[in-house]
Amino acid sequence: MTVEEVTSKLQSLQDDPNMQTLSKYSPTAPEWPDNQLPFVEIHLAYLRTHKLVNPMHYISNLELMIKKR
Repeated sequence: MTVEEVTSKLQSLQDDPNMQTLSKYSPTAPEWPDNQLPFVEIHLAYLRTHKLVNPMHYISNLELMIKKR
């Protein structure tokens, strides 16, 4: 998957009301309002730092974990 595909998929998860996608505080994120990193940026940062992780598997597992039940 390309970065654009991953970003698009994460954005669709964030926009889905059936998913729990919260932003998180980060002291190293001054460019975001109230230093709150958006859901998409959190997971893109993870994938950038863990290059051996398969993005398709990561997103698939992420979907299972954040689905509202």
